[in-house]
This record gives sequence, structure tokens and C-alpha cells, in this order.
Amino acid sequence: MKELVGSPGAVSGLVLRMRQCAFAAASIGIMVSASGFISYTAFCYLIKSMGLQALWSFGLACLDIYALRRKRDLQNPVLVSLFVVEDWATAMLSLAAACSSAGVVVVYARDLNFCKSEPSLPCSRFEISILFGFLT
Repeated sequence: MKELVGSPGAVSGLVLRMRQCAFAAASIGIMVSASGFISYTAFCYLIKSMGLQALWSFGLACLDIYALRRKRDLQNPVLVSLFVVEDWATAMLSLAAACSSAGVVVVYARDLNFCKSEPSLPCSRFEISILFGFLT
């Protein structure tokens, strides 16, 4: 099998997984630090989606570390197919969660001017978290 950038068992794959895990954790941290996020379903969905992304990326990073230390080849077609399918599923979940959260922020912050009438809401934190959601 041809080795691609970011493939399992390669240094580039390890770096990719560590960055995915870091961005997902940053998104979760920003959302949890904001008060009132729990009352919006889209934000709860983003937390769950990023949690799944962080766990999946951390697990594959550990597998990459194991493969690199033991000099194992993870280029088995069945194993790579499993990674591709799960990466696709977590990517679609993350995209859907980030889009729904962005929609809620746009409606409340820009269309309804809800954030201006309620200064206690940390709307700018939600916008930063959605940016991290799009980056993972």
C-alpha cells in the first residue's frame, strides 16, 4: 500500500491525531467555561461530538505511538479502511455539530441581537468555540 501523509503508523499521522485531539479539547474547554451553554441543544451536541472526536483521535495517537516505537506497520487494507470510515463518521458529526452551533450563534447574536440585550451571556466565547469545531 502506498504511504500517504497522515496515514496510520507514521509521524505525520501522529501529529495529525494530536492536533485533532487538541482542537477538540480546546472546543470542549471553551464551551464548558461559558455559562448557560447547557440550555442549548446545539451546544450540548457540539460538546458530545468534540468529546467523541477527542477520544477517537487520542486512541489513534496512542496506536501511532505504539506502532512507531515497535516499528509496526499499520498499512493493512482492512485496518486503514476502518480508520477511514470512522474518521469520516466523526468528521461528519463534528461538522454537523459546528454548523448547528454556528447557526444558533448567528440567530441569537446577529439576527435577534439577543447578546446585546443580555450582556451577561458570553456570546464571543461561543463564536471562538465554533471556530475550533470547524478546525477539527
